[in-house]
Amino acid sequence: MDAPTDRLAAMVARLRERGHRISPQRLAILGHLVESPDHPTAETLYRRLLPRFPDLSLATVYKTIAALKACGEILELQFSGQDNRYDAACPTPHPHCICLACGAIADPPAPGVQAMAKALAEATGYAITSHRLDFYGLCPACRRKREQRQERE
Repeated sequence: MDAPTDRLAAMVARLRERGHRISPQRLAILGHLVESPDHPTAETLYRRLLPRFPDLSLATVYKTIAALKACGEILELQFSGQDNRYDAACPTPHPHCICLACGAIADPPAPGVQAMAKALAEATGYAITSHRLDFYGLCPACRRKREQRQERE
């Protein structure tokens, strides 16, 4: 994974190449996306940035995300019945661990995933262009809470 400053510079350059203006609000959205470890929703980004940018609109957040998606600089994680989450730190397909209790999302190290995708392509004849590998369970904080609750009972 690139350093946050390198990712931010790459995203800014890609958007500028495509004719997008980089306003202070848009730069803040990009920076927060790159530095956020929690794969935020558009609404979460908006709420987090609103104190610094009172004139920020939710439409600006969504337009920025759409521009990033169009140029391949963000990974969108879609969930049935929940808001989409976004990962700009690593915009290529990679595994995620997702907490069933609090919704936290982590990027675990997963050596061999690319080799697995290549082997699947060779075995099936598919031209695999993307993949999604999610693991569901409880994050460490939720596991501790559950264990503490069980100890009290």
